[in-house]
Amino acid sequence: MTSPSPLRPDTLADLERLLADIEAGNASLRLGKRSRQVLSAMISAPQQTAVSSISDLAERLGVSPSTLSRLAQRLGFDGFGGLQDVFRRQVTEGKSFYSDQVSRLLDGTGESDALARLARLGRQESANIGDMVSGMDGETFTRCARQLVEARRVRIHGMRQFASLASFMAYGLGMLRPDAAPLDAIRHGVADALAQLGEDDVLVVVSCFPYTSSVLATAEVAARQGIHVIALTDAAGSPLAKIAHDSFTVPSHSLFFSNSMCAFMLLAEGLLSEAASLMGDAGLAALKRRERLIGELKESL
Repeated sequence: MTSPSPLRPDTLADLERLLADIEAGNASLRLGKRSRQVLSAMISAPQQTAVSSISDLAERLGVSPSTLSRLAQRLGFDGFGGLQDVFRRQVTEGKSFYSDQVSRLLDGTGESDALARLARLGRQESANIGDMVSGMDGETFTRCARQLVEARRVRIHGMRQFASLASFMAYGLGMLRPDAAPLDAIRHGVADALAQLGEDDVLVVVSCFPYTSSVLATAEVAARQGIHVIALTDAAGSPLAKIAHDSFTVPSHSLFFSNSMCAFMLLAEGLLSEAASLMGDAGLAALKRRERLIGELKESL
């Protein structure tokens, strides 16, 4: 006698039970042999499944990305991102993201030559950038660049490695317009910094898996206060994307032992360049004024 199995498994254990029921013929859901093999391989390597892009994972498993998308839909998810979230939650609870990344670097390449590893890393970063650009929504990109130009104030927030990206974006935008800065530049605290922003202001937040909880909390509070939140994150289903008014999906999967920054940096440069283009003569005048000030300061030293 067959017993129905849940079509939307919420945990890795749910997936394991569902696969076992399917293999035994005790589930209402039927999967072909190849789909069962793919699901079994994903369950056997939850870390790899959690951090890989759909294209990278498909290549590793010897299938097409569309095969993974169809498998996710058969399991009750809207797409691959929903299925991957099950694995991401499992890995997050394990608190082993960075050490597992190093393990992949040491054990997964089979390459002893440093330049070979560098070349492979370069190919992965190129794939991240290509996936980001091909998946970009042009209207969202232009709208967010315009918001960076027209907002009364712009603040940018990232923690850990993304603090450097926040600083870079704030510096670049500050070359074009006034009142653009990291959220808590003077270290008075995030609450004080958010208290100075309102509905005419923009907060850009950056985080990806494993997500920094303080950045998520900051974005959530800002959104409740009516501040327009723009998120740079790693998946359309990420908790940061769900909070933000606008979001960009930035693949960050590579052999680097932390989250890759290359595609994030390109997106930041792209938004700043588009902002400069939208500002036209006003942006050019701001840059020329900065050049004059640099010249005057050099002469005074």
